[in-house]
Amino acid sequence: MSIPFVEPFRIKVVEPIKHTTRPERESILAFAYNNLFGVPAEDVFIDFLSDSGTNAMSDRQWSAMMVGDEAYGGARSFTHFEAAVREVLGFPCVLPTHQGRGAEGILFKTLVKPGQSVPNNRHFDTTQANLLALNANPVDLAVDEASDPHSLLPFKGNMDLGKLERFIDQTGVENIPIGMLTVTNNSAAGQPVSMANIKATSELYRRYGIPFFLDACRFSENAWFIKQREPGYADRPVAEIALEMFSYADGCTMSAKKDAIVNMGGFIACRDEDLKQKLAQHLIIQEGFITYGGLTGRDLEAIAVGLHEGISEDYLDYRERHTRYLGEVLQSAGLQVYQPTGGHAVYVDAAHTLPHIPPAQFPGVALANQLYIEGGVRTVEIGSLMFSHPDPLTGEVIPAPNEMVRFAIPRRVYTRSHLDYVGEVAREVVKNAADLRGLEITWAPELLRHFIARLAWV
Repeated sequence: MSIPFVEPFRIKVVEPIKHTTRPERESILAFAYNNLFGVPAEDVFIDFLSDSGTNAMSDRQWSAMMVGDEAYGGARSFTHFEAAVREVLGFPCVLPTHQGRGAEGILFKTLVKPGQSVPNNRHFDTTQANLLALNANPVDLAVDEASDPHSLLPFKGNMDLGKLERFIDQTGVENIPIGMLTVTNNSAAGQPVSMANIKATSELYRRYGIPFFLDACRFSENAWFIKQREPGYADRPVAEIALEMFSYADGCTMSAKKDAIVNMGGFIACRDEDLKQKLAQHLIIQEGFITYGGLTGRDLEAIAVGLHEGISEDYLDYRERHTRYLGEVLQSAGLQVYQPTGGHAVYVDAAHTLPHIPPAQFPGVALANQLYIEGGVRTVEIGSLMFSHPDPLTGEVIPAPNEMVRFAIPRRVYTRSHLDYVGEVAREVVKNAADLRGLEITWAPELLRHFIARLAWV
């Protein structure tokens, strides 16, 4: 008997969501300057803007929050949090931050100087911006297949080791203070990185004496894909796979708002006590004391429980199949889905759906906006608006690798009937895709412009 996948949880608490009319949504979007980040959440029916902090926490997480210790220094909640990081990730030193971008900012301010370069498979938006804000150079070196929506390579998030070695030789070790690897690779459609590639990347960085940090916000989904796709790992527990992943790194940054399944929080973890003390100086200035780092004791307790829940194999099996199902629904609706689907989101090739809109007019934004107008579905552009930027060393514009729309699925929030509804909305958008127009920027800040840019239809 073939049993369809089902949610490995029961629903205890529900939140009402409201329907709006198409004219209402057109007015709401116009009032937000055609930027979906500015649309009030109460006017969104299905919200796939982000999987970051939008998760449903478990009864065990809520129970743990009730015993949160809110002491300014040395709270027992920090002890619980620290123990969970050591058990799940294996790092002895940890500093909490309010979220992942706080961790990135502190790490880079501590180690990176203006003009230096930081290689990665692909930086995500806040990682990139934290480096650009320091006048440093974020360099993306993912395998070529990462830019090909049709390639079925099982680990399209991998670092291209040849590119990395050439980059190190050309740039000089003295100009590379830290090396990164993002697992899973959010900017490359949520694609995983293989264990072999993590190990080889580590060996390459260490051969040159470059500290190696993982961007680990979706580490458990990456570990699950290793178990599913990489030879030799099928019979190993995800918890064991995760520990091996981290064993090759000197440290990590993490937004706990993803795979720790919480609404707020993050951290920096490392092995070097001296580095921890250097990081702590910036942490105290920006975030708070070293045992709370911008978080409440309640947040720390929720993360401690969520780190363990995030590596549950029943949960991860459901998570991957739930995401894959949305990919199948969108594909059947006529959208070109990036293959294979990742763990946290489905990425759609907006350039394929809207070939008449050039990158300079943001086809991803046009498609995302129309999904909202048609059915109240909020997504996000992963393309030229988010990632195109001037090279800090040459001033030459670096284009986005793809023009995509990301459907990021909050954890334990939506059922299959919600996903089916999204498919019907997509089907209606595809019918009239040829009539969609592009957009132009009327105002935007220099960094992270996609969050608050104002746009107008061309």
